[in-house]
Amino acid sequence: MSITIDDMNERAQEVFRLIVNSYIETGKPVGSGTLSTMIARPISSASVRNVMADLEEMGLLYAPHTSAGRMPTQSGLRLFVDALMEVNNLDDEERRKIETIQAARNANPDNIFEHASRIVSGLSSCAAVVAAPKLDRAVRQIQFSHIGDNQTLAILVFADGTVENRIIRLPNDIPPASLAAAANYLNDRLAGRTLAQARATILQEITDNRTQLDALSKSVVEQGLAVADTETGHFFVRGHSNLLSDIKGAEDIETIQKLIDLLDQQETMAKILQSAEDGQGVRVYIGSENRLFRHAGLSMIVAPACNANQQVVGAIGVIGPTRLNYGRVVPIVDYTSQVIARLIG
Repeated sequence: MSITIDDMNERAQEVFRLIVNSYIETGKPVGSGTLSTMIARPISSASVRNVMADLEEMGLLYAPHTSAGRMPTQSGLRLFVDALMEVNNLDDEERRKIETIQAARNANPDNIFEHASRIVSGLSSCAAVVAAPKLDRAVRQIQFSHIGDNQTLAILVFADGTVENRIIRLPNDIPPASLAAAANYLNDRLAGRTLAQARATILQEITDNRTQLDALSKSVVEQGLAVADTETGHFFVRGHSNLLSDIKGAEDIETIQKLIDLLDQQETMAKILQSAEDGQGVRVYIGSENRLFRHAGLSMIVAPACNANQQVVGAIGVIGPTRLNYGRVVPIVDYTSQVIARLIG
């Protein structure tokens, strides 16, 4: 049965809140003697121990060592975040630091998101993960060139002046004339338009045999469209070393190092930050609620950046120990996502 805050009386709530806040601050268990001096109303150590025993039976606390104090379980942290956490207000200095992202207003989204990751990592003292959106940019020109081994290079020149190369798997015996015909056909229909705007029209023309292209050129066109559409978002991770600041032993170091290696893989980042699109506003994942962190003892706070049409245009997250200061980090992530949304929305 799931425990709710209504299952706890006022005294239990106070004891529970003090234990969690102490854990977030120190990372250490707290005993009944210490707690009895922290509670506003006088209460004996024996009474505190009784309350702690009840909370432990509810699955909200545990003792890491025999005769030690108590620490919150993952379920306890979840209840605290959902029902008892006090969200801090950002101070003026924190707001100013986050708003420096606006200095990149005229830069491309990658620069905006990269700057945001540095700011958030610094403010949170955790690892910051930021996802820049996939860009559907207008295409100025596309060219094809054989490079051997059944591979053809597709060279894309975008309207913003950037150039990107993609590899297409094509037989070596496709004549240069077919490559040139495919490029001319695509350039005629793509110039000044995005791939999304032109794709449906081009594919329909091919289906209706209205292209006046030979079969080989049609194949090049289809594969050229496919490879040109493989652009994904860009991901930035800052503050890796912060993940190593709260570990206890060699086993923890190995676990965290594996996680850091995973964070450098774009596929992993896509899966992590996709969670931002699954809900509105800031979301908090504690410990094993995210399978990636099952053995790492980490939590993630993540939020989408949405445009005026409420479409997700990016996401920003913070990864840190389960004892991270949720009440402080949540507004940092939330406000940063709002600033980013204003810039690129």
